[in-house]
Amino acid sequence: MTDTVMDAVDTDAALIAQLESRAERRNERREFFRTALGAGAVAAVGAAAVTLGSGAAAQSVNDAATLNFALNLEYLEAQFYSYAVTGAGLANTLLTPGSASTTTQGAVTGGRQVSFSDPLVAQYAREIAADEVAHVTYLRSLLGTAAVAQPAIDIGSTATSAFSVAAAAAGLVATGAAFDPYARDENFLLAAFLFEDVGVTAYKGAATLLESKIYLDAAAGLLAAEAYHASIIRTVLYRKGLDTLSLRTSADGISNARDALDGTTDDDQGISPVTLTATLTSTTVPGSYAPQVPTALLGLASNIVPSAADGTVFGRSIGAVLNIVYLTRLSVSKGGFFPNGLNGSYVTSSAN
Repeated sequence: MTDTVMDAVDTDAALIAQLESRAERRNERREFFRTALGAGAVAAVGAAAVTLGSGAAAQSVNDAATLNFALNLEYLEAQFYSYAVTGAGLANTLLTPGSASTTTQGAVTGGRQVSFSDPLVAQYAREIAADEVAHVTYLRSLLGTAAVAQPAIDIGSTATSAFSVAAAAAGLVATGAAFDPYARDENFLLAAFLFEDVGVTAYKGAATLLESKIYLDAAAGLLAAEAYHASIIRTVLYRKGLDTLSLRTSADGISNARDALDGTTDDDQGISPVTLTATLTSTTVPGSYAPQVPTALLGLASNIVPSAADGTVFGRSIGAVLNIVYLTRLSVSKGGFFPNGLNGSYVTSSAN
């Protein structure tokens, strides 16, 4: 469900958007081959014919690049949750490059254990942390020798850390002030909210680049897990927001900040309740939403699932995901939570 007033869906426009999306995916594949193999090899070598690694099944170069992109994001999430729950990061055996990878292992800056006051939040955090560490292990097993090393990651709490920069952009703190995601339960939940929705849309978008049904199935399983995580975080923030309204407005601010980074389309959503209405006009109250449902279902509703009018969740391109984790609208190859950039072939954010 969207936070802003939506025009009625036009069939021709939707078809054009779908064709443009397919063209973008083809361009992403071509760009990878030019980078990895050289322009001359693109015409000579088919994606399905090139294999890397010693995982459970043969990988195309494109599949390996896409899975390694996901692995970078999982390193970030796993380290954040692991530190928040245990006070320690991942074992070094989960961070090194595969024997066929020439990537360099980076260090983690910041991170510490949260003294949770709510036992339910602590249990949720532990469950998600275990899942995220398992995701790293799983992706590394799929990639085999092609797995990239963990890049340098910033999950600190100083005034110049990525979390603080993101919090300032979202209006949680003043520019130049520190935001500590480990200080209390609420800060932890807001930091988790920053990551989880991005993870869902990243898998939704990146899955379209996968050629192997085996890896598409793996991506679907990972996406589902991330969606469950996101729903937990959104639900807890929504419920706690009944007593502390600033939690809802802060989450909405994070959503707006993500939207400001990843392009011109307003598709990211916060957690404040929305009004389901039959039609939308220029005078409809902001926050209203016109879903494709019977009249009996219209009225005030929560916004736990950030779905569109058709009930589906949008996906982000790799470049748009990198805009958010690099904390910039510009086309760059590093910044934000990845101060030295990602490891692998997909490293450049989009120019917005």
